[in-house]
Amino acid sequence: MNPAPHFYLWINNKAQEGIATFRVCNPFNGKLVATVSMAGETHVEAAIASSVQAFAELKAMPRHARADLLLRMVDGFHEARTEIIDALMLEGGKPRAFAIQEFERTLAVFDWAAGEARRFVGEVIPVDGMARGSDYEGYSRREPIGPVFGICPFNFPLNLVAHKVAPAIAVGNPIIIKPASSTPISAIIMARIATQAGAPAGSVNVLPVHPEHLSSMLDDERIRMISFTGSPAVGWDLKNRIGNKRIALELGGNSGSIVDESADLNWAAARLALGGFAQAGQSCIAVQRIYVHRKIYDSFLSRLVAEAMTTKVGDPGEEDVIVGPVINADAADRIMAWINEATDDGATIACGGERLDLGCGNVIAPTVLTNVKADMKVSCQEVFGPVVCVSPFEDFEEAIKRTNDSSYGLQASVFTNNMAHAQYAIEALEVGGVIINDFPTYRVDNMPYGGVKHSGFGREGTRYAMLEMSEEKMVVIRKA
Repeated sequence: MNPAPHFYLWINNKAQEGIATFRVCNPFNGKLVATVSMAGETHVEAAIASSVQAFAELKAMPRHARADLLLRMVDGFHEARTEIIDALMLEGGKPRAFAIQEFERTLAVFDWAAGEARRFVGEVIPVDGMARGSDYEGYSRREPIGPVFGICPFNFPLNLVAHKVAPAIAVGNPIIIKPASSTPISAIIMARIATQAGAPAGSVNVLPVHPEHLSSMLDDERIRMISFTGSPAVGWDLKNRIGNKRIALELGGNSGSIVDESADLNWAAARLALGGFAQAGQSCIAVQRIYVHRKIYDSFLSRLVAEAMTTKVGDPGEEDVIVGPVINADAADRIMAWINEATDDGATIACGGERLDLGCGNVIAPTVLTNVKADMKVSCQEVFGPVVCVSPFEDFEEAIKRTNDSSYGLQASVFTNNMAHAQYAIEALEVGGVIINDFPTYRVDNMPYGGVKHSGFGREGTRYAMLEMSEEKMVVIRKA
């Protein structure tokens, strides 16, 4: 049997050994996938220093050169397609169909970023619109902010890294990525591809690093921005400690969906089941709370349960599997504890609610809960597992209020053929994105993406991340 491969740190366009090694294991069967180097303080300093050097070169690169670099990376991804898709399946337990989808989305992010790199500019400012500006012309420039530190989660270890790396390069910033320790492989491959594509040394550094060595990164004035995707507790703590650095936070949610009495129930049930259970519900915009008009509640619930019970569960390497494992045993323990806590307090399991004897026990059956109270953890917190809660409502305004009754505000959706209800929802929902007649899990990678309330602030989506990662400089010229 071939030994598991080893992946090194990637600093200054080179693979480097760390101060220690950790293991990455398949969450479905527990088998060793790879060993990976862990960075220490000297590696952190080397990464920052190389980023500073890279910034000077990236900033000076003309737009077409940055665009061409991004397109060469797209070519590199194509060449590494099988390696990357296998890594996504093995390190994260992501079902093959979703690993392929994540790979294809990543290509689209880099391709779109190449286009944005060519056209990303400021704007003409009509200073002569005021009397004081009669003899002047004005325009703004968008300029790169400097080295960026990106902290990424396990659930989309390629595409969420791409949403930080591609816009950073497009605008002229180097970036240091800390991938999740459970899924670091695809990010390291991305850094290798950047090097092979001709990125200036230090443009993309990837450092799996223990939290105890993060302080120097966060405190260093040479790092000009933090881009964080992860839990609210960690995100808000970062914001409180980074001083005058810019920060963008994407902190998750417990997405609400409303099924109005005019909705297409078959479509709504199919989409909400997929949005709640795909890749074991491990998405910050996974369906979690569903509010259904009482007149259609029973009919919708029976359809949703049927969808849940026919959703294929198991080994992520098998064809058509939708629900694979959650990331580890601790996550499975927590999800089951929340389900049991809810049922002990009166919630009812319409289907699922069990940990399946598959692989090493990290697979949870697609679960539909009813009679859920708003203060139960399965409703008011982020489950990050294949669990949805279904509740009836009497009138549409009530459904909007209940959807808004959350500390989160990432995305929400409404299934309706009543245009007045759709318009009311667009105006009244307190979220960063409103989806009409599809699940709240819907995302196209070039749209502005982010939330309000405890879901964070700032936006991703190629051009919108570039705005976050750049400064606006005003230029005023007095006419001769």
